[in-house]
Amino acid sequence: MSNPSTESLSELSAAVKGSWHRFLDQYEPLRPELYRYCRYLTRSPWDAEDLAQDTMARAFATLGRMVEGPPNPRAWLFRVASNLWIDQTRRQRERLGVDVEPATSHEPRATREAAGTLLVRLSPQERAAVVLKDVFELSLEEIAEALGTTAGTVKSALHRGRNKLVEPEPETLASQAAPAALDAFCAAFNAHDLERLTTLLLDTMTIDVVGATTEYGIESARARILPGMLFGSTVMANPDPQGPCGFDRSFFRGVRPTLPRGELRIYRGEPLLLSWYEHDDGEAVRAITRVELEGDRVAHIRNYFYSPDFVADVCRELGIPFRSNGYRYWK
Repeated sequence: MSNPSTESLSELSAAVKGSWHRFLDQYEPLRPELYRYCRYLTRSPWDAEDLAQDTMARAFATLGRMVEGPPNPRAWLFRVASNLWIDQTRRQRERLGVDVEPATSHEPRATREAAGTLLVRLSPQERAAVVLKDVFELSLEEIAEALGTTAGTVKSALHRGRNKLVEPEPETLASQAAPAALDAFCAAFNAHDLERLTTLLLDTMTIDVVGATTEYGIESARARILPGMLFGSTVMANPDPQGPCGFDRSFFRGVRPTLPRGELRIYRGEPLLLSWYEHDDGEAVRAITRVELEGDRVAHIRNYFYSPDFVADVCRELGIPFRSNGYRYWK
């Protein structure tokens, strides 16, 4: 059997991309609620963003195999997210051979999350049922649809789960300093020195703009994503509506062309790079970057520029101003 031609693969890619864009037109308005649901399940901002991204991708693929679309898209997205998270939790428990909460569950306590911190004591099904009922106020029938079960089973899960909601002892996280390699990364970012920044990268590194694009290797990072991270404010300040990215001007009103400032912050025990952008009314964070190291080199960069729920979640907890860039780079 001959391999598909480059032309046919390009046509397939364009067709899939068009279908994905149409899917987002319909389902993207549900993203804030989806993220909030994932946040209660995972109890971690980055795990919630990952689960929300995986849910959208799984929903898109599943929709292509369905005879008819779901009558209740909101409950259906919750069902996809629940199934992914429950499967993930089960795999982790089977791998470790013990009944444990994912490692990301240990986080500083916050008054606004007091109810959420209790959910760690519930099984995956109990936690999902309690969140859908008490936070999202779904009916027993809607919860049953979201979890793929019966109303009677949901009622039992709610009863068991609520009996377990006893306030646990507060937990604390030991603070840690950012590794020297991250200090070097931040210094190169603030110098807007693309060449110095790329010398800190592994040849096999991966760089993601979460939910938008992924590149592999130093050359791809240098050619595409890193310039956007360093110099994108000049485009944001004067977006070309006919340009390749089709920036929506409504998200970038008041942005100044001043190049962004990076700041390392320790958040929930992990160093994050905050990208501060100047606006007519002051500075605000528009992007957050997680950097994974192998030794003294950068192995993986995750840039949360088109992840407004994640950025808002982290910045509210840190008590700092932020702005949204929306969920995508095209209109």
